[in-house]
Amino acid sequence: MKRLSAVVIGAGDRGMRAYAPYALKFPHELKIVGVAEVNPERRKQFQKMYALDDQACYARWEELLEQPRMADIAIVCTQDRMHYQPTVRALERSYHVLLEKPMSPDPVECIAMIRKAKEEGRLLTICHVLRYTPFWSAIKENIEQGKIGEVVSVQLNENVNYHHMAHSFVRGNWRRKDTSSPMILAKSCHDMDLLTWIVGAPCSRISSFGSLMHFREEHAPDGAPDYCLDGCPAEHECPYYAPRFYLEEGREEWAPKITEDLTNEGILKALRRGPYGRCVYRSDNDVVDHQVVSLEFAGGATAVFSMCGFTHDNTRTVQIMGTRGEIRGNLIEQRFTVYDFMTQNRMEVRVNAANAQHGGGDLGIIRQFLRDLRGRDKTESLTSARESLHSHMMAFAAEESRLSGGQVVELEAFVRRLEHQMPERLPRK
Repeated sequence: MKRLSAVVIGAGDRGMRAYAPYALKFPHELKIVGVAEVNPERRKQFQKMYALDDQACYARWEELLEQPRMADIAIVCTQDRMHYQPTVRALERSYHVLLEKPMSPDPVECIAMIRKAKEEGRLLTICHVLRYTPFWSAIKENIEQGKIGEVVSVQLNENVNYHHMAHSFVRGNWRRKDTSSPMILAKSCHDMDLLTWIVGAPCSRISSFGSLMHFREEHAPDGAPDYCLDGCPAEHECPYYAPRFYLEEGREEWAPKITEDLTNEGILKALRRGPYGRCVYRSDNDVVDHQVVSLEFAGGATAVFSMCGFTHDNTRTVQIMGTRGEIRGNLIEQRFTVYDFMTQNRMEVRVNAANAQHGGGDLGIIRQFLRDLRGRDKTESLTSARESLHSHMMAFAAEESRLSGGQVVELEAFVRRLEHQMPERLPRK
């Protein structure tokens, strides 16, 4: 087996802790040979973790990609609005690219990246990691085997968890549409991808409702300061009190996301004037905290998707209704049940993804991407950019519907309108 090599562009939580660790678990398959990361502390930590020489570590992605090609793969994990340029440049430098989702908050850039990958003859795969989990893979296999007949309708719930909501989408990097993406794209493009994959048909029309209902200034407790540590009178009553999040309840999981110094002093320093210490009601967030989407697919199947930031568990639950049976599952429990209408039999399927991020999808996508590269007769991956484009368009259309008061958006007409507007912005074929 040929060992492949990769550089990581953006060594944040996803780059450093989700994808690159495959090289530590399976060093005979993958070697990390370079990194570009603007944060010097994270860059130094990444360098130590992957035993990189100084000359393989860069502050800016431009510097790394100016060098002669260093590896087979570029893993791009920059922020949403910084995906396009390093991806295109990496493709031009003959890297195969594994790109964190979403592709881009700009549909024009999504299409341009697909064209560039085709032009350069490189694989461009999007990290829709849920398709690679044992849980969703097993559900898809049961559907394809005809266990529930033809899929008629799907109900998919994304339970974001109140802690995750406050950390990532109120205080964190994905709190604003203008610096990141709308919630339906930043968080739920996974779900748009799952729905079209489960149904097995493209979406034909879509509508959506949702808003930023709770995390607003008018809901701040009386006397609440801008920062929790400045003496909040609601400290013992507010479920979103920041010191409790990072010093007590979520210390192991969440504190490493806000500071490299995990001592009490280091965490408190990060909270005093950093974004993660702000009052959730006095931040500058504008993405929704709940949203529902109704979808109709070619052939007539329907789906309802619900995202909510006010849940205890951080999981997805699903009910898939077919002409001969039904599937009900819960991702966090790593199990689903298949009901057969004819026999009245009930089969429970338990999958193994113990202690694995995203239910095993993070490791799964790296493993499959390496297999795709070794079998170069394969030109498209399971979550290729071309495959992912439709689910991105679903998310863009859902947001347009939400902003228009829930008007139905016809997907084909929506895409045609975008294509009509964009020729001057796309690179020539």
